Amino acid sequence: MTRLPTSSKVVALTFDGGAGSQGAATILATLHAQGVPASFFVTGRFATANPSTTRQMAAVGPVGNHSWSHPDLTTVGAATLQQELSTTRTAIIAATGRDPRPLFRFPFGAYDSRVLGLVHAQGYGAVGWTTDSLGWKGTSGGMTVDSVVARVLAGRAPGQVVLMHVGANPDDGTTLDAAALPRIIAGYRAAGYGFTTLSVLTH
Repeated sequence: MTRLPTSSKVVALTFDGGAGSQGAATILATLHAQGVPASFFVTGRFATANPSTTRQMAAVGPVGNHSWSHPDLTTVGAATLQQELSTTRTAIIAATGRDPRPLFRFPFGAYDSRVLGLVHAQGYGAVGWTTDSLGWKGTSGGMTVDSVVARVLAGRAPGQVVLMHVGANPDDGTTLDAAALPRIIAGYRAAGYGFTTLSVLTH
């Protein structure tokens, strides 16, 4: 699933939490201040290291499973994949009191028919994205706040799923997605768009 099945002018902002949480407080504050819901995918390591942040995410929208250690799941065996999912589910429930199923996102977006089947067997559906902000590339990867805003808004369409991240670029320490978020929200609203969460997929 890379786009929500709707013709309404709504988009789903989604944020992945893998290694760091440097931009999380800013992102959560912006979402709260603007009254915008969002969806999150966190690794088990993230949920274990940042339980209060993960709990705050769950107050904004659903928190999905993003594996334990963010491996390319197409390269691991079935037992490892199942352990990646189950340990993360336990960590998210411990932090939020809510089961992440059925929301799952593959690390790196990497999947094949084998691992997709294994994920489905664990009670999950896989959610990709329509537009990657590329904010994770940081300034060292040639991105700026302006380019993140422009890239996200250029992809706007009913049901668009936007991928952003709560961590910092490991090389330059930038949190471009967090910095760009207020302008992104304003840009959607100016174009008559509203915001939804991935919980529409769980009903």
